[in-house]
Amino acid sequence: MRVLLSTYGSRGDVEPMVALAVRLQTLGAQAEVCAPEDEEFAERLASLGVPFTPVKMSVRAMASGKPAPEDLPARAAALVAAQAEAIASKAQQCDAIVATGLIPAAAGARSIAEKLNIHYTYVAYFPTMLPSPHHPPYALPGRPHPADVTDNQALWNLNAANMNALFGPGVNAHRQSIALPPVADIGKYVYTQQPWLAADPMLAPWQEPAALDVVQTGAWFMPDERPLPAELVAFLDAGSPPVYVGFGSMSMHAAKDAAQVAIEAVRAQGHRVLLSRGWANLAVIDQQDDCFAVGEVNHQALFGNVAAVVHHGGAGTTTTATRAGAPQVIVPQLVDQPYWAARVAELGIGAAHDGPVPTVESLSTALGVALASETKKRAAIVADKISTDGTEIAAKLLLDRSA
Repeated sequence: MRVLLSTYGSRGDVEPMVALAVRLQTLGAQAEVCAPEDEEFAERLASLGVPFTPVKMSVRAMASGKPAPEDLPARAAALVAAQAEAIASKAQQCDAIVATGLIPAAAGARSIAEKLNIHYTYVAYFPTMLPSPHHPPYALPGRPHPADVTDNQALWNLNAANMNALFGPGVNAHRQSIALPPVADIGKYVYTQQPWLAADPMLAPWQEPAALDVVQTGAWFMPDERPLPAELVAFLDAGSPPVYVGFGSMSMHAAKDAAQVAIEAVRAQGHRVLLSRGWANLAVIDQQDDCFAVGEVNHQALFGNVAAVVHHGGAGTTTTATRAGAPQVIVPQLVDQPYWAARVAELGIGAAHDGPVPTVESLSTALGVALASETKKRAAIVADKISTDGTEIAAKLLLDRSA
């Protein structure tokens, strides 16, 4: 069996596909990942021996810009075309396409699957990506939810209309170029009637009844055996467990004084600071030995050695911290991050910061909740309930469909 795994987004969008590709390979299938052309993805896949098809649009470059709302349909059209072009020839040798990431990219992948008459599966990494009467959608860029609309179904109807307006012209222009008819509902087309949900059932449960027949596999991870850098190990060994602060790709959206605020807030709680540079290359603010900055490291190995994790609330970071039993403070910026922040607070394993821009006082208050002994105990209890076989379940589902 040959499977093409198509995604477009940041590390959190790509890494689960990497995990699935590796697991498929160990089960005897052939798997290739189509992802943004950024060097970090090429290097990551090469290190694991997974074939890589680059989409000729840098996600870092896209994330760094702030397009005007009127420019979004054109950007979406470009992404549809770029994703479809990247996978068109590779998909001819494949039995299935699994797609996720930004909706225009997934739409391009499904159109190629339809054109070649091969199996297509859409996967979401968080429940609120998928329509349900139990939760609202996240607001699309430039399309905030009206303050007077609170009914979930009404908001999903509005979301469908917005999606058609933003993405429909580009999707259907591409479909016309490959002799396919237009689609009227972009969301329904991308999601299909039976999408997959690659999220842990304890941390992110899917609620029934719902219109979609969702298959929840559990989160997709692969064991990370990389050692921590020697300098980091020395810092960890030099004192009490630090508080990790990292915003990943979202550091580009954080306030200019994000590092200053975070470091001062952690120090106010009497803890050392481990600062992740992220895409914005955050840096320590002074030469005190209670603060250390790191680049990309093995979170699976690290998070069991910290007092708490302060982060933006991506699906991967949230799940990894939960599995490690590390209390969390989530400072949500956009998309799924408010959902994960709410779940962490509901489960009692951390705190949800109120809004995307913390002050020293607000972040210190949230840290007080996360560092409390009750939160640590609850985080340990929940950690034991997180499933570890999501990648295996998904891989076997794909192989069973081809049998």
